[in-house]
Amino acid sequence: MASPIDNAKSPSTSPKGKEKSPSVSPRHSPSQSAGPMTPLAGLVAGDADNPVPVQVDHDAYPDDPADVDSTYGSDQDSAYTGSITSSIYNYQYENGRRYHAYREGQYVLPNDQQEQERLDLQHHIWRLLIGGRLFTAPLPTPTGEEDELRILDLGTGTGIWAIDMADEFPNASVFGVDLSPIQPEWVPNNCRFHVDDYEDQWTYHDDEKFDYIHGRALSGTSADWPRFYSQVMENLKPGGWLEMQEYDAWIFSDDDSCDRAPWTMEWVDKLDAASRMYGKQINVARYQKQWIIDAGFEDVEEKVYRIPIGPWAKDPTLKELGKFELTHMQMSVDSHTPALFTRVLNYSKDQADVLMEGVKREFRSRDLRLITTYRFIVGRKPLNSQGGGGGV
Repeated sequence: MASPIDNAKSPSTSPKGKEKSPSVSPRHSPSQSAGPMTPLAGLVAGDADNPVPVQVDHDAYPDDPADVDSTYGSDQDSAYTGSITSSIYNYQYENGRRYHAYREGQYVLPNDQQEQERLDLQHHIWRLLIGGRLFTAPLPTPTGEEDELRILDLGTGTGIWAIDMADEFPNASVFGVDLSPIQPEWVPNNCRFHVDDYEDQWTYHDDEKFDYIHGRALSGTSADWPRFYSQVMENLKPGGWLEMQEYDAWIFSDDDSCDRAPWTMEWVDKLDAASRMYGKQINVARYQKQWIIDAGFEDVEEKVYRIPIGPWAKDPTLKELGKFELTHMQMSVDSHTPALFTRVLNYSKDQADVLMEGVKREFRSRDLRLITTYRFIVGRKPLNSQGGGGGV
């Protein structure tokens, strides 16, 4: 391993727009993710292996370079649930960020106000991608008379998705689980949050199985995905649906932008390497579809979307998404880097800060056309499958 000082001050001299895996191409989504994209207005056509390049708006940026800098911050206070023991709130503080106390070290992203704002911004991006919807699985349309659905949100974070689902399905029972009790205290009556670790053995009883289980941005949280999906299968009702909404922890481009973004490509490469060493690889979104198939799910479909980082796309929908994604990606750098780089790669805080600033500067560059990839994967539990016992 190169010294941390070398890592922080000098990006790789020969950066590539590809990760060091034989299955990943330099500027396209990996081959495992092949599948048609949903034809929403403004989104690029093509498939994961051969995406249609994003058309560039060469007049996207204002004359003043300062206008393209993205700032973020809020004075909004956080509210916390009151149903957890006080020890859960003994948060850990490190490198100026706050981390969960329950199962300390199991999850490497912070849970402070800055991270909560990032998660809520990303929730907005997920919804914009699919026309304002919360899901792509074929759930029944709420009528007020439908049978009560049981819905589980894994890694619920701020709880914003679960709360929105509870509002949209007032007859459903929506449950959110997370390692951190950072959800609001005032929520719909049909929404409940619990502090738990879904890496443990699930303890739902047979009469508590779910109609729909949802997970979003869980890459980097599991050390055993086959076991994870086995437990999801066990705890779904026959015919119940799973949906995973994931994003690739990688950066792509349609031109040579990856070659001209050395800080960024070093960052994603080392981020993935550190997560592998930590035991919970983060760049695994492209494998989720096959893992879901291997777990026995039927009717598995994946939809892949490519979002520009910045407002440089000509298409108005992509332009709007790109503005949000520019802010989100800068916040992601601040969230994803400190723990893995200091705990695993032995960076000092100052070295990590230098790297993070280099990456964020490239994201803001008007000369680069960098792209991120979001995925929606759904699968159905076979109707003739009981999936084993779900409880204790």
